[in-house]
Amino acid sequence: MKTSKTDPHNIEIKIISSKKELKDFILLPSKLHKNHNNWVPPIYRDEWNYFNPNKNHALQYCDTILLLCGKNKHVVGRILGIINHRYNADTNTKYGRFSMFECIDDQYVAKILLNHVENWAIKKGMEKLIGPMGMYYHDPMGFLIDGFEHTPAVATNINFKYIPDLVTEAGYSIDKNLMVYRVDLSTKLPENYQKLYQKVSQKSNIRIKTFKTKNDLQKAIFPVLSLMNECFTEIYGYSQLDKKEMMDLANKYIIVLNPQLVKVAFHGDQMVGFIIGMPNLSKGFRASKGFLFPFGIITILRSAKKSTQLDLLIGGIKKKFQGIGIDILFGYDMIQTGRRLGFKIMDSNLELEENIKMRAEMQKLGGEVYKKYRIFQKVLN
Repeated sequence: MKTSKTDPHNIEIKIISSKKELKDFILLPSKLHKNHNNWVPPIYRDEWNYFNPNKNHALQYCDTILLLCGKNKHVVGRILGIINHRYNADTNTKYGRFSMFECIDDQYVAKILLNHVENWAIKKGMEKLIGPMGMYYHDPMGFLIDGFEHTPAVATNINFKYIPDLVTEAGYSIDKNLMVYRVDLSTKLPENYQKLYQKVSQKSNIRIKTFKTKNDLQKAIFPVLSLMNECFTEIYGYSQLDKKEMMDLANKYIIVLNPQLVKVAFHGDQMVGFIIGMPNLSKGFRASKGFLFPFGIITILRSAKKSTQLDLLIGGIKKKFQGIGIDILFGYDMIQTGRRLGFKIMDSNLELEENIKMRAEMQKLGGEVYKKYRIFQKVLN
């Protein structure tokens, strides 16, 4: 059902109810960021699929509301409200989420968009609203608050500097801070790390497997994603993936994954850990302007071959096998592979500020924090 609201500020809020309005929602960032040099467009086919119940299985267990904000007959903001019932049930919480929040630098526009999602979430019985966080853990989360000058990684938010301030002024506080480390692959590994690697590799009965072909990787991707479910049961914001969602995720990334950058740890015949990296695709996404066809996919694949930045996507280790050095074996192996493939730097992806163990691993590698993100929260009354 379509609703609207007008006020003295000439603001109109619309609940999206047509394909035309959904198109406006999807394309708004490209208009707002047209002069933003560091912005990277999404793949628009993925954006359309995200809101298609036949393509996105999460819509079977997530309630959503999509809002557009108009001002003087121009679209100036958007927001997606989410209630992930699967996550709330697994964690015994009543959290709503907001995602895909974009708007002009106008406090009133930001507040009215957020307030609409808050009121919607309250009516659904929610007690807190957090964001930005999507339906899935692998969706972009957190607003960039530091490191705006650096190359963004795919599947991260690339927001304007004013956005976190608008959210704070709307009554939101810090929920989680996330750090991104940069590791210089052109320099020698710290001596202490090399000694740790030698010690662990000599005593450990863990075997690290690296894939050679896409065909080998295709066979292993489902077991890897199944392991992710097991490893991430206690990860903040993560909801379990079913088989269809795992295959959808695999199909989304398999074409751009280099098999050599996917590594799996085995204890005997048991898979106990994994780590996945990929070339930074930002230049390819920009050059393709977000369209895979007719030539966008070729442009993206070419950019992957020329990229000098290695982005870590995700990784996990079974709880029983944590603390025995598998992370050290992964780190060493990934860096050696990255160097061999011509990468100069490595991006750690987002690490929770409170995750001292993972942050310590990055520091052992000589990594330095060069980007920071923030997830916000607001208690709903």
